[in-house]
Amino acid sequence: MRPRHTRGRSTLTAAAATLLTFCAAQTLAAAPSAFAAPAPTPAATRAAHAPSATASAVTSAQDRAARAIARSLGDASWNTRLRTAALTSREVSVTERASGSLKSELAAADGQIAAAKGLDAKTGSLLQLRLGDPSMRAALSAGTAPWVAAAASDDHAGTVTAYDSQGGAHLLDARETPAHPVYVVDVDSSKALAAGMDVLRQELVKDGVRSAAPTAVNTTTTPQATATAGYWTTKITSVEVADDEEPWIKGDAEIYTLVSGFGQDGKVRVDPVDMPYLDKAGTVYKPNQILVNWSNYKYNLADAVMMEEDGSTNYRDLAKAIATALLTITDQGTYIPLVNAILDAIPDDWWTDDPDYVDSWYTLAQSNQGTYYGARGNGWMTVEPYFVEQF
Repeated sequence: MRPRHTRGRSTLTAAAATLLTFCAAQTLAAAPSAFAAPAPTPAATRAAHAPSATASAVTSAQDRAARAIARSLGDASWNTRLRTAALTSREVSVTERASGSLKSELAAADGQIAAAKGLDAKTGSLLQLRLGDPSMRAALSAGTAPWVAAAASDDHAGTVTAYDSQGGAHLLDARETPAHPVYVVDVDSSKALAAGMDVLRQELVKDGVRSAAPTAVNTTTTPQATATAGYWTTKITSVEVADDEEPWIKGDAEIYTLVSGFGQDGKVRVDPVDMPYLDKAGTVYKPNQILVNWSNYKYNLADAVMMEEDGSTNYRDLAKAIATALLTITDQGTYIPLVNAILDAIPDDWWTDDPDYVDSWYTLAQSNQGTYYGARGNGWMTVEPYFVEQF
């Protein structure tokens, strides 16, 4: 994950090199040491800044879309409509608003992005357009002709290329927000993640790993341990991820967590949990969200790996990689941590440009109550037991 800086995607991904040095999990306040964490060691040393095939395909599609949109701004009527949309909406579904040859070009780019990310064609349009930074609103409103750039997938990129309606290219500093208004063409991460969670679950099951449907249940009442039929869960009452400086070209993060352990049948299971609210670093969220459904697990211990949806995420590949790694682990009659196996299963090239890994929590138990740092020290969660009663 990377939740981004003050403006968006935060960067829980403090450079790939730092992934090799994890801090031990620890308690924030007076909480039990339920998340005792051996330091994970993701598959040896990762190469530096070489984009994955998925990231390259997504970036290429976004760049073609950016060029096409820039050319289309020569149409005064369309230019005005797009300007109004960009000024009144945080994100604009540009393919749906386009027409003619532009719509065809953007639809083709949408198809390439979906295929690269392992998503079904029925996912629909994934391209969206947004103003690069709120500081650009005044110039755009005043009639300054905007440029168009594709969102960068590399956190370490020093420059960004933006295009004008005449086909000219402008090299911009990725760290310094330009005064000139820029439309950024990006992937609708919320939509991609929702579709990706379905694909991930389906592929895990197909490959032999138990998995429940993605969960995003909010609870607000006080838990009651009664004799009424139901099940115990672990609920997240608050969560925050670390803050770090990110390029202005980046958008908001989309976070999900893979909860893993041994199911009631003694076989490894992975339950994906969507966390759509967690999109900015340095912000405390209070979701009252169920993280673990303990009725699914044989032991009173489970692990959680927090990840981020971004351009390099191919959900079919992720499911196959995780299944291949986890199916070699058998129930030995006692709890076995699965975090390291999941991290080692992630393809090496995912760590080289914009890592998807955010943080991890080991040995989460049903009785845990308190605030805990993740093993990597990039985030913390406050959790408590919660009993879900049947009606």
